[in-house]
Amino acid sequence: MRRLLYLLPFLLFIGVGVAFYLGFQRDPRDIPSALIDKPAPTFDLPAIPGQPATGGLSSAKLTGDVTLVNVFASWCIPCKAEHPVITRLSREQGVTVFGINYKDKPEDALTWLARNGNPYAAIGADQDGRVSIDWGVYGVPESYLIDRQGRIRFKHVGPLTPQVVEQQLLPMVKHLRQG
Repeated sequence: MRRLLYLLPFLLFIGVGVAFYLGFQRDPRDIPSALIDKPAPTFDLPAIPGQPATGGLSSAKLTGDVTLVNVFASWCIPCKAEHPVITRLSREQGVTVFGINYKDKPEDALTWLARNGNPYAAIGADQDGRVSIDWGVYGVPESYLIDRQGRIRFKHVGPLTPQVVEQQLLPMVKHLRQG
């Protein structure tokens, strides 16, 4: 019995070490979303003040075709890195991309879009961040693939890369459009 008492701290130490080891094997960007296969949250965001009239963005626009919702901000450095990927996806690969502008000053967002180009079919201004919270956003950029019925089918945390687009996103778009 006394021997077991001496072994207990050692076994506990081994257990904690194994837990840490397994935790470091996971990709921190691979965070499961409780919203996968569920309808996109109901929302209605106005356009960025001063933006040409696209009518903002609402959940009603997310049905009928497979679309991508990209949450971005002008102050977000990774958003600038992913912007060419989003632009190619929208202009060259035929994916309708909607934007949610997260907690941004309207003048900064407009300047950023004028400088970098606007690949979005519509943009909603989420100035207080409440709609983004409903989507489960905890940092920008984040992107969500929406099926024809308006259900979230895929979430990507961090900037989209050409590899993610080619290996994950475009095959899913093709599958969802066929099915």
